[in-house]
Amino acid sequence: MNPVRHTDVLVVGGGPVGMALALDLRSRGVDHIVIEAGDGSVSHPKVSNIGPRSMEFFRRWGVANRIRQAGWPRDHTLDSVWVTRVGAHEVYRLPVGTSETRRPFTHTPEPDEICPQHWLAPLLADAVGRAPDAGPLHLGHRLDGFRQDADGVVAEITDQASGAATTVRARYLVGSDGASSSIRKSCDITAPARHPTQVFRNILFRAPDLGRRLGTGLALFYFLLLSDSLRFPMRAMDGRGLFRLSVRLDGGPEAAQPAQTLIERALAVDTPIEVLSDHRWHLTHRVAEEFRDGRVFLVGDAAHTLSPSGGFGMNTGIAGAADLGWKLAAELAGWAGPALLDTYRAERRPVAEQAVEEANRNLVRTMSRSIPDDLHEDTPAGERARVAMADRLERSGIRREFDAPMIHMGYRYTSPVIVPETCPPLTDESEQRPNSKPGSRAPHAWLRPGVSTLDLFGDGFRLLCFAEPGGTPADARCDGYERAFAERRVPLGVTVCRDPEVAAVYRRPFVLVRPDGHVAWRGDELPADPGALADTVRGAL
Repeated sequence: MNPVRHTDVLVVGGGPVGMALALDLRSRGVDHIVIEAGDGSVSHPKVSNIGPRSMEFFRRWGVANRIRQAGWPRDHTLDSVWVTRVGAHEVYRLPVGTSETRRPFTHTPEPDEICPQHWLAPLLADAVGRAPDAGPLHLGHRLDGFRQDADGVVAEITDQASGAATTVRARYLVGSDGASSSIRKSCDITAPARHPTQVFRNILFRAPDLGRRLGTGLALFYFLLLSDSLRFPMRAMDGRGLFRLSVRLDGGPEAAQPAQTLIERALAVDTPIEVLSDHRWHLTHRVAEEFRDGRVFLVGDAAHTLSPSGGFGMNTGIAGAADLGWKLAAELAGWAGPALLDTYRAERRPVAEQAVEEANRNLVRTMSRSIPDDLHEDTPAGERARVAMADRLERSGIRREFDAPMIHMGYRYTSPVIVPETCPPLTDESEQRPNSKPGSRAPHAWLRPGVSTLDLFGDGFRLLCFAEPGGTPADARCDGYERAFAERRVPLGVTVCRDPEVAAVYRRPFVLVRPDGHVAWRGDELPADPGALADTVRGAL
């Protein structure tokens, strides 16, 4: 008979999203196990851009500084360029600067960062902790099957190195096992395609002298203007000579050429090249019909897959893990209402749909772009073609692919645990981002050097009280709320803020923020019944 282990949450899949959920559960004191069939190594890195909202979560989980220091050169340009070939004619450039010189971010304390997966994976594994020494992460462990009942989930797991089998009894199971998720399939949850599937090759190669050869032509993304197959980005992976070239296999016969040939076709400079790997993959656009089946939940690619155009995929998954984490913790701690866990789907599925559609628009923009025959010519006609192409690129909305705050953090949740606003609308706030509308990610403002309002959120609910001239002090008016939440065992902290600049960002005198940093309620006055507010935001009404 197999030995039996007990835990609150079993996370299957140790990619960035599964590890993000583990970090969130750890921050809330939830017992959990993470199993990953692989050995933790990443030979062909996929992920590199960590968006600002993900960095905000990593800040709360204590790893943001480690991500910043992972190795991306702070003086390497973050520009994107459209080129006839890399090192040939530069048609258009989106200037950003470097991590040191780019325009300061005012809406977040954590700008996006470059951290390719072969850096990120071991960093997160160290932060979570590998078993059996220091943590819950079990590498080289395979899920063989599971069943669930009214009390939990029973999973059968095999250590692939030793062949030893273990039974894990968990209160909940979370599938973070990728786009072809066996957990999703076992639950009979469908994820129909929303757009045609595309087939690509990602060629990873090293060209240590390329940056020096390019000089002022250096960039982060090089969008090729060559052919149907070679019109996608070649991108710098580590800022030190590691690159990845994306080739569309459906784009024509040249896509089947050897990797070395395709790289040489993309480059207009003669430089040493070492091909490291050549990976074929399917680009799909799917959103699971359900994100939950009883005690089983789906996160990341198991719940949604989308085009990498825009860098939304991993970041959408990390935000989903943060949404699910506090709700599982609330349920396990006994203060969640019966509706709370179901709001995971209600809140995250529309966000996933929005990200899928925006990413596909970016993909279609690139795929549908016509490439004039004379674009590459060193002639007056070629120069005119490049000027015209630059104008078309500018007018086509390409900036959206690199500046999409609405996708990363501008969305608003709508669910039974978000209290609709009843006070008169603020007429100048309709399109303002970020904002403190219920369901929105609570705005960032500096409380003092190095300390953001976002640093107040995470451990429980946070009631922000902004002092007003005259009348009853804000802190006295909040006393009944602390008692009402405590009676229901709902963690609540109260912050009285007398900084007029912070108050101006939050707009209302009272704002209640959830453990995941989203606004649950706001108003000009506190509701007369604090218990009703507590019951609503915990899913008990």
